[in-house]
Amino acid sequence: MAWVYIAGLMAVSFAVTRPMLPQIMGMLTEAGFVKPNYRKEEIPLGVGMVFFFSAVLVLTGAAVVGWANRGVYAFLFAVGGMCFFGLIDDVFGTRHATGLKGHFKKLLLEKELTTGALKALAGGVIAILVSLQAGDGTGFDRWIFLLLNSLIIAFSANAVNLLDLRPGRAAKGFLLIGVFITVAGYFCSPELSGEYIAYLAVIAGSLLAYLPADLKARAMMGDTGSNVLGAALGFTAVFILSIPFKAGFLLLLLGFHLLTEKYSLTKIIEKNKVLTYIDMMGRR
Repeated sequence: MAWVYIAGLMAVSFAVTRPMLPQIMGMLTEAGFVKPNYRKEEIPLGVGMVFFFSAVLVLTGAAVVGWANRGVYAFLFAVGGMCFFGLIDDVFGTRHATGLKGHFKKLLLEKELTTGALKALAGGVIAILVSLQAGDGTGFDRWIFLLLNSLIIAFSANAVNLLDLRPGRAAKGFLLIGVFITVAGYFCSPELSGEYIAYLAVIAGSLLAYLPADLKARAMMGDTGSNVLGAALGFTAVFILSIPFKAGFLLLLLGFHLLTEKYSLTKIIEKNKVLTYIDMMGRR
């Protein structure tokens, strides 16, 4: 029954997003909030806000009929907060600094606050507040688990942001990692994972409705959307994975960040036939 419930919420989220998407794209275009894509065509930016809007509608409905408990509030806070600060970066951000290292170098050495640094700092606070709800451990262990969970949420949000350099890349990364977390979480705690997997499924359903526009380079999710996707992954991992899986996942996130700070992810993908095939799937 749990999987029927999860699939149902995903389908509802997909159905809600379909009519909402062109309205949001039209709104952003009318407001002049557009940016050249990689083909130099002006397309709306920040369309990923649709992930949060659809989640609010679907999960509010689920809560009203008793299909979601108090965990839904922490989830909506996490993805909503990340969405907000991602939108700030999309609207006011510049490219004078890139990557976490570049933004914090500006802040610490040049005393200049960039929107990227603001987003990272705010994302860290959001991650800590959400991690407090996980309630892992007692005494000194509680602080260790709080740090572990907070880092997972914060780095997950930024990891999907780093993927969002070509059409569909962030979405594919989200879906692949989401499947891994879902399978691992189900084996770690099948009795507890259903509700949190359902929250992730709501985001996935909205993403699937949005994906064709992204693959055709007609819309950009922006940091607004990629932060929502990453926060949803991190949130789910924190609440359904066992400690060993969490530690392994964090190590993968840290390794990915170190790799992208030193090397171009696009060039790495272009040099690997399998990665190139996956990267080009669905793209024109």
